[in-house]
Amino acid sequence: MTDITVLTANAREKVGKGSAREARRQGNIPAVIYGDKKSPIPIVVEQKILVRHLNTGGFFNTLFDIDINGELNRVLPRDVQLHPVTDVPEHVDFLRVSATTKISVEVPVEFVGDDVSPGIKSGGVLNVVRYTVEVSCTPDLIPSSLLLDLSSAEIGDSLHISAVNLPQGVTPTISDRDFTIATIVAPTVVRDEATSDDESDGEDSETEATTESTDGNSEDDSNE
Repeated sequence: MTDITVLTANAREKVGKGSAREARRQGNIPAVIYGDKKSPIPIVVEQKILVRHLNTGGFFNTLFDIDINGELNRVLPRDVQLHPVTDVPEHVDFLRVSATTKISVEVPVEFVGDDVSPGIKSGGVLNVVRYTVEVSCTPDLIPSSLLLDLSSAEIGDSLHISAVNLPQGVTPTISDRDFTIATIVAPTVVRDEATSDDESDGEDSETEATTESTDGNSEDDSNE
């Protein structure tokens, strides 16, 4: 069962740019609750509380019960508009959800077993293709993360969504292929050796050029 966080808010009597600016001056962030075939509810949320939730990570796959004068509205954050210079939140959209609402959310991938992976222990490098995977599920089934086990991964292996043990009721939104999440690639030592060879060739060329120049000067001296 997904944890639900209670967030206190106040209804906004007025909407528009002027009302939104006034709310921000008072330390609040304007927001709106919409969806589930109900009328939108314009609200304000205290800025420091909202910023704290944003900074904890996983904001967009966290279920909230927004408390407006004792009435709870279950929602999922859908969009946050940030100030272009300060990155301070300026507006938030919350989607109203129910127990049967099917939603799509981005869930972070957590990599485990890298300390015993034979590919990584022999010098291979984890190349992450997707740090998050979009999944479809009902709100109460949103996973906090998806675990990808690297404990048996060798150099050259590709790790796909099929390697993730998805919870029951959770499916990837990309369903037409077994897409790659990460690969174990070989170290780049060969490339470094090639660079060294190129530098060595350059030094040999300079030595040959210097020798030819010296020989040429000797012939000129003897002719004199």
